[in-house]
Amino acid sequence: MDTTQYDYIIVGAGSAGCVLANRLSADPRKRVLLLEAGPPDTKLWIRIPAGMTRLISDPGVNWRYSTCSEPGLNGRVLACPRGKTLGGSSSINGLVYMRGHPDDYDHWRDLGNPGWGWDDVLPFYRRSECYEGGETSFHGADGELSVENLKAPHAASQAFVEAGQRIGVPLNTDFSGATHEGIGFLQLNLRQGVRESAASAFLVPAKQRANLDIQVNAHVLKVLTQGRVATGVVYRQGGVERRAHAREVILSGGAINSPQLLMLSGIGPGQQLGRFGIGVVHDLSGVGENLHDHTYVHYLAQVSPEFSINRKISSNLRVLPHVLRYMMTRKGLLTSAAAQVGAYLRSRPDVARPDLQLQFRPFSILVRKDGRITAENVPAVTASCSQSRPRSRGRLSLASADPHAPPQILFNYLSDDEDCRVLTAGVRWMRRMFAASPFVEHVVKETAPGPAIGSDAELLAYLRANAQPMYHPVGSCRMGSDAHAVVDARLRVHGIGGLRVVDASVMPAITSGNTNAPTIMIAEKASQMILEDAHR
Repeated sequence: MDTTQYDYIIVGAGSAGCVLANRLSADPRKRVLLLEAGPPDTKLWIRIPAGMTRLISDPGVNWRYSTCSEPGLNGRVLACPRGKTLGGSSSINGLVYMRGHPDDYDHWRDLGNPGWGWDDVLPFYRRSECYEGGETSFHGADGELSVENLKAPHAASQAFVEAGQRIGVPLNTDFSGATHEGIGFLQLNLRQGVRESAASAFLVPAKQRANLDIQVNAHVLKVLTQGRVATGVVYRQGGVERRAHAREVILSGGAINSPQLLMLSGIGPGQQLGRFGIGVVHDLSGVGENLHDHTYVHYLAQVSPEFSINRKISSNLRVLPHVLRYMMTRKGLLTSAAAQVGAYLRSRPDVARPDLQLQFRPFSILVRKDGRITAENVPAVTASCSQSRPRSRGRLSLASADPHAPPQILFNYLSDDEDCRVLTAGVRWMRRMFAASPFVEHVVKETAPGPAIGSDAELLAYLRANAQPMYHPVGSCRMGSDAHAVVDARLRVHGIGGLRVVDASVMPAITSGNTNAPTIMIAEKASQMILEDAHR
């Protein structure tokens, strides 16, 4: 069995792992090993923004997890895609750049995590950002991660923004600026029409460093420990088991893989580990708990033909001319992301801050059981709403001691009554927007939920039958100082030396929006803490 010594081993080359690999290898005296279970990010569709619809169920770059039967969603089993390639989920996601509300981070701080308030984390957002609008007090312009404003929004998207303003929603030209509330066009992780993943932003500039060792198709089986100290990992690559040792091991596998690996390594709820014959290194009850995600529901309407791109993308033959245009110019339909318009609204006037996130796209979304996203062959558009800060909580647990077996994933979507109330209000908001001018003039008919569904009870039944995950899993290795927290405020695993978790799993509570940008920020802040602790 091969054995190699490093200063840092990073498990997972996703949004967090790529940032860590860049920052920690900047010191040529430090040897860094980055292990990724998936292949290199060479698929053409990774580069093409609209390729997300093809990657979301592609087993070549996707773990293709599934949830358990979800009680709050009529027992449905739902797709839970996670990126399995360099860049992780940032290589297959919808490209939306969203930080969330400043109060999200003040809440983290107030839960007992000093250094994680909004004023603490904003410098790390600015540090990594290359914002096309230039440097401001909210944005950075010298970082690696390209953030662009939407180019050439579709006529339907423009009409939707104007319709929101007509019914009193303020215009917001920068959701990462001074205000969070309002409606406007989204910012995207694009660089001149090409997807900007964490790999293209952070790994490409660093990969030629002699002290950075990047290994793909390397599935980590276990964290090695001596007593209560992590010393390295065992991983399998090309059918061969290898060992690597380091002064510090950092798990960046995300909210699914990081808690699973901790438990496989004997760090987690002792009673659960015992059921699978795993020796308990440290009984840490919070591992896998607090798992949660945004839930969203779609509102669809058939519209006049010029208000939808459905017929241009509903078959491979029809999309071919747009592929050719994109390859020649990096422009056109294929530069489209998961949505063009965003909005943050209040479900009722007395809530302290916006608790609804809306998105709009000039095509229809049909989600199949395997997670594939398809468009109808009729002109239609989709709006979607989610609760910004869901209360429902689930858990991740082992299904087997086999490192290659998927874990059991239960989000408990819509198990909290407040989540149901807020989402019901969100459907009513979408109806108001579709009924406002200048959008309503192009609406032929509402197709989902359908005009016959109007009461709270009917809308709740629609939610339970049709709501979908937003694929933003967080929280399963929660940061905190209480007995059920997994990591402390410096992201060190409680009770185990030389081991940290740095990814979305450390969030005590989800941010009010898409989670890729917050995960990159977490890694930026973590890299500084790791280097500070090393100097001590």
